This record gives sequence, structure tokens and C-alpha cells, in this order.
Amino acid sequence: MSPPHNAVVIGAGVIGCSVALELGRRGHDVVVVDALPAAGYGSTSSSSGIIRFHYSTEAGVAMAWEGRHYWQDWPAHVRAEPGTDGSPAVDHEAVASMVELPMYMFLAPDAERPIFLDHFDKFGIPYEIQPRSALESGAVNLDFRMFGPPARLEDDDNPFWGEPVDRFEDLLWMGGAGYVPDPQLAAQNLCTAAMAEGVEFLFNSKVVDVDRSADGDRVAGVTVVGGPADGQTIAAPIVVNVAGPHSSKINELAGVTGDMARSGRALRREVYLAPAPRGFDEQSGFQAADLDVGVYFRPESGGNIMVGSVEPECDELEWVDPDDFDETVTEDEFQLAMMRTARRMPDLGIPHSKRGLVALYDATEDWTPIYDRSSLDGFYLACGSSGNQFKNAGVAGHLMAELIEAVESGHDHDADPITVIGKYTGFGIDTATFSRRREVDANAANTVLG
Repeated sequence: MSPPHNAVVIGAGVIGCSVALELGRRGHDVVVVDALPAAGYGSTSSSSGIIRFHYSTEAGVAMAWEGRHYWQDWPAHVRAEPGTDGSPAVDHEAVASMVELPMYMFLAPDAERPIFLDHFDKFGIPYEIQPRSALESGAVNLDFRMFGPPARLEDDDNPFWGEPVDRFEDLLWMGGAGYVPDPQLAAQNLCTAAMAEGVEFLFNSKVVDVDRSADGDRVAGVTVVGGPADGQTIAAPIVVNVAGPHSSKINELAGVTGDMARSGRALRREVYLAPAPRGFDEQSGFQAADLDVGVYFRPESGGNIMVGSVEPECDELEWVDPDDFDETVTEDEFQLAMMRTARRMPDLGIPHSKRGLVALYDATEDWTPIYDRSSLDGFYLACGSSGNQFKNAGVAGHLMAELIEAVESGHDHDADPITVIGKYTGFGIDTATFSRRREVDANAANTVLG
């Protein structure tokens, strides 16, 4: 058995490293275990890195807006520069940064006002309803006809592939948005900052058991194979499951699934690159969540456009075993994404050979993460976060540290979920929204947008 620690964090993705950093800064003796060779090598490395705020829940909006301030303050947050209190900088070779770029949505003439705009109003998040001429006069050639709902390529007689006449009249412009070009670097920044706080990282170390105390009422640590602690039990009275697509397997090992109304599952997704249409770049381009054609997109370096799916109803979701899935980009799905995007961008250059990557989301049934305790004392959950929580990495670490310290101090979080106060905005984030026991909100999104 390894020397005892105060807390074990399972997973060294961007959120796991953030949790470890926050716990380390509060004086906890933390060890992070991850099955991969370095921080950010899992789902984080495949993130689109988009920073936006339109979530269907009030807590989701408050958390995303708070999260943006971490990215604005990223060098100070990871202490890549001296602190205002005179604390020395942590030595980083490079530091992640956010590219500011507005986010757009297309509004149908008879569409209801998006529910998240009420939350925007409450929190002072900038937005404007603009006429479509705001983008029509831009450098990018866009087709503002209303094509949706999306269809599959094999449904070639579907109206989606036809010549509609109705057009979007208005656009929803959302300010303060952007993206982080190198999500893996962000995780590594957090890892470096955490190590400066005394956090230990054990890589190439797979958790094969979650151990309990003698009476079975509390977590006692984890057993790992591989890496420097191969075959050992790492003792700790606190364990935080941030294992991404493997989180459901860890929860089964811990025996905590019985009272979980929500659960994370591994979802195989593909993201693509193509030559961007003329005029679409970091200076003159924009980001869009285009439900009408079924994709989201943003500029990517090297004159490219990044395209991903927003899971339209006609697409079957591919739930997989995270240890056994096809990592090859699918030709048919690549062509489908390109053709859908070309509906909006007629000048999109569809390459002859597919370019992209395959990754896994850790997605819940309602696309809202689980930030909570579990039925096992000392075992905590930061699960179901893939696809839309990268932007919240900084605040997620703060939220989990607040939750853990409250529960460990005797607070009954199940009966009275805590409200976490954002360090930057001062806004309250109601953690009941992220409960493992929550009922699905009737207004919640049924796509990756959350």
C-alpha cells in the first residue's frame, strides 16, 4: 500500500487537473491517477475548445459566464505570472489562451425567444438580435435559407436537400465568446500549477478497484495497475471520479450507481477539418451553433474550418465501450457533415480526403454534467462533462472543492444542495442542477449544447 493521501482524483483531463489544483491550494494532500501518459491526453485533447454561454439551465449559464473569467485570467489562475500577493510564478513553457470570437445562432421568424436569454438578462451577458444583413455584408458567403430539420445523405428526396424559399430574418449575436486553440495545453498548465502545490500525478496507472473502509460505509482509496504504483492500493478518505468516458465504469467499481437518476455514458463522436471558405478566419469569421443544418463550426488555424455535430434527431447516437471502439474517421459521416455545412456556406471547399479525429464524450441523458457527492461517503462525482464542459474547467474545480469541503464538514448536500459563489462574478451557481438524482428539466436541451 502506498503512503496515505488525503484525496485521490481519478483522471488528469482538464477538469480533473482543475479539481486537483483547487484541492491542493486548500491544503489537501492530493494524488491524481490517470491511465494515459500525460495530462490532457484523453477527451480533453479532442475538445473543440469553444467558450460560449447558451445553456438551457440558469446554473449552466451562470457557470459558463463565470468560467469565461478564468480564461481571461488564465496566466494568473495557473500562476504563470507572479501573484498580486507577491507569490512567485510557476514555470510554464507555454500558456493556453482564448481567442475571442462572437457566437451566432440563426433565428426563425416565428421561433420562440430562446429561454437562455432570460438568464443572459439576469447575469448581464451581452447579446443582440441582429438583422441577417449583419452577416450578409460580411466577407463570408452565407445562404440564409431555412433548410431544417437536418436529414441524412441517403434521404436525398428530403426537403433538407431541396431548394427552400423561407429565410432567416434575424441572428442572435452573443458577445464574450471564443475558443481555446490548444485544450491539451490548458490541462497541462493546470497540471503544472497543481504540482507546484504539491499534487502528485501517477500516469499510466489504471484504477481497477475502489476500496471501502472496514465497515463499508466510506471510500478508503483505489487500487491501480501500471505506472509507478503498479498493484498498489492508494489509501485516501476522499476520491473524486473525473474519469471522463470511463467514469461510469469507475462508478460501477465503487458500487454507487443505485441512486443515480443520471449517469454518464461513452459516446463516440467525430470532429472534422476542411479548407475554410474565403473570408472565414479568426479576424473576420465567427462561431455558430446551427441547429437548422445540424452542425457547429468555428475557424481553425491554417486556413481551416472545424465542424462538429449538434446531434440532430435523424442521427443515431453511437454509445460504445470506452476500451473498445473504432477510432477511424467515417467517410460517410465526414461527407454528411461537409454537405450539411455547405448548405450554410456554399463556398465551403469539401476536401477529397477526410480529415478529422474520433473521440469519446462522457455524456448524460440530458447533456448536463454531474457535479455531486455519491451514496458512498467520501466518493465524489464530476462526470458526464464531455462535449460542453471544457469551457467550465476552472470553475468546475472551484465548485467541486467547495462541495467536497462542505460535505466533509458535515453538510447534508443531498437534502440541501449548496450554492457555489463564483470567485470572479459573485453569481450563485445552484448545484442542484448538477445532482446525480435530478429529474430531467422540461426546458433542458437534448443536444450537446446543454
